[in-house]
Amino acid sequence: MKRVAALFLPDWPIERLRQAERTRVQAAPPPDPAPGTQLEALRDAATAEQKHGCSVPRGGGWRPGARWAREERAREIAALPAHQRPSKRELGRREEAAGNPFRPMQSDEVRSQVPAGEPPARKYLPELARGGGPRPQGGVEGPPHSGGDRSPPIPRLRRGPSTIAARWSPSPSKLGEELVPRVISIREGNRIVIAAACPAARALGIHPGMAVTQARALLPELAIHPADPAGDLAALHRLALMAARRWAPTVAVEGADTLLIDLSGAAHLHGGEERMALRIVRLLARRGYSARVAIADTPGAAWALAHFFFGRHPRGDDVFICPPGQHADALAALPIPALRADPVAVELLHRLGIDRIGQLAAMPRGPLSRRFGGALVSRLEQALGTLAEPLDPVMPREAIAVQRRFAEPVATAEGIAHWIGALVPELCAALEAAGLGARAVELVADRVDGVPQTLRIGLARASRDCLHLIRLIARRIEDVEPGYGIDAIALHVRRAEPLSARPFDERLDEEAKPDLAPLADTLATRIGPRRLWRNRPVESDVPERSVGRDGILDPPERVGAHVKRDDVRQLLRTAPPDPWRPDWPRPARLLARPERLDHVLAELPDQPPRRFTWRGRTIRVVRADGPERITGEWWRRAAETHAVRDYFRVEDEGGHRYWLFRRGDGERGATGDLSWYLHGLFG
Repeated sequence: MKRVAALFLPDWPIERLRQAERTRVQAAPPPDPAPGTQLEALRDAATAEQKHGCSVPRGGGWRPGARWAREERAREIAALPAHQRPSKRELGRREEAAGNPFRPMQSDEVRSQVPAGEPPARKYLPELARGGGPRPQGGVEGPPHSGGDRSPPIPRLRRGPSTIAARWSPSPSKLGEELVPRVISIREGNRIVIAAACPAARALGIHPGMAVTQARALLPELAIHPADPAGDLAALHRLALMAARRWAPTVAVEGADTLLIDLSGAAHLHGGEERMALRIVRLLARRGYSARVAIADTPGAAWALAHFFFGRHPRGDDVFICPPGQHADALAALPIPALRADPVAVELLHRLGIDRIGQLAAMPRGPLSRRFGGALVSRLEQALGTLAEPLDPVMPREAIAVQRRFAEPVATAEGIAHWIGALVPELCAALEAAGLGARAVELVADRVDGVPQTLRIGLARASRDCLHLIRLIARRIEDVEPGYGIDAIALHVRRAEPLSARPFDERLDEEAKPDLAPLADTLATRIGPRRLWRNRPVESDVPERSVGRDGILDPPERVGAHVKRDDVRQLLRTAPPDPWRPDWPRPARLLARPERLDHVLAELPDQPPRRFTWRGRTIRVVRADGPERITGEWWRRAAETHAVRDYFRVEDEGGHRYWLFRRGDGERGATGDLSWYLHGLFG
């Protein structure tokens, strides 16, 4: 029998936003405290240690708080008569009275229980004023279920013979979430409406579909965030892929917040339907997402029960399991929108007095189809199971790999090359069937002694050319150590990209542009991919900042600055200026870091050097040109506000040309210290 589970995520956009904020907070480095704050913290810690610390001097020996001493001392104390036993003060213990639970809490006590920088939550103030926290739900002491956040239990406080059990106290993150209700807004035509609201906002009367202006009038401190439907749908698709790999092979995305999981033949692998549903809900709760799961015979019934059945499982989780064959009775009491019908048809049925699915199911289908169309009847029949509703499952991409095992071990380079030539065409055929091109291929050779030998080949552009791949792998065969022999060879595609048909020129007599991808792959195989790059121009006057690294193939096209439609610059038809000025000659090679020159002989302020020493060699200048003055970029760093560099192109007696500069203009000391540096070499 077919069984379908509907996984409904009611607060999916809100909880995704909350998880993203937590990730940003965790990834952000902690702020450096001020020196005064550090001194105050050290002083407070020392005071607390002196106040609560043990009076026994440090340095070893017995002390009242040692565990081994407590056990031994406890046996000795138990053997003494009652009037001879030492007091608790002598044992290093003390009693601390708890506050009166029936006395209203003062403002300073409320402030002490709320972290610094966060006002106390309105939701818990009445409970705190009565001396306890919120009433626990479900007979278990702890915070109410809210996306998997649970605060640590508070220890019990003792006062004389009576014992006061401290209830749950909200954590700082919980306080922040309850204090500032949040919603997600989206634009619909000329209106900005609420797309999703957190439970705290819904409790205050703010619901999806309400105008943002109305919601802000009800709650001025409401936190409003823009909607991200594409991001929510992509995250839901990733969750569906994970479910298809872990829970069941057939998982479909239904709407923007629901997954339909086909449990036929898969529920028993997880301990049954009930146990599987509970595990799914608890797994998502640990990740911070609230969920409801309903299981029925049809996808429509499961979807309706997950969205509109608000009963709770006896064990306290949002799970509803409809027994086989009883989904029609369970659907009878649900409203008409549970059929996923057109809102116009739902509104018309409501005017006619038909509010429940049971009333609609009792009506003849012919008049319904003529009056409301076939979509309503189809949804009804699909929910009842008389009409099939196929699922459109997500398909997890399987790794592309080919493998060959040998009856006898292979120990020669010729044998390895032979089997590589046989496996690569099979790998290319699998890539062609998937419409992909390989960017990274890994060869794994399993040796007899169990030590695998791996080779990884990278490609600058996605490709499935058999001859090219064979040549790249054959150049690395000498890196394979066969040892006593190789039992199996496998080729794995570690990274792939879609590879479609490439455009070609219409004119046959036009020369084709050379393809640099094979050359780049060959060079990268020999010297490594990190040593191969393309220079990218960057708009900057400072030479070391005017060059960036980019991919060796397909440089990105330069795009001008974005201007508005009514901007005057829209009338310009000229291309944007080149970041590299062609009338300012630059050396073909820049040093990674400017190297300082010694024993420089030059006249100030604008004359080039006549002699300098570089790397222990004295160089005499016969020709020079300059200076070219470059000022610092004050908008980047404050230290460059007055910085000046004077660049010169010089030539020595042997015809070698250098590009060097002097720090400072030679007149003002604030512009530089007049030291000389060599920055580049001309070809």
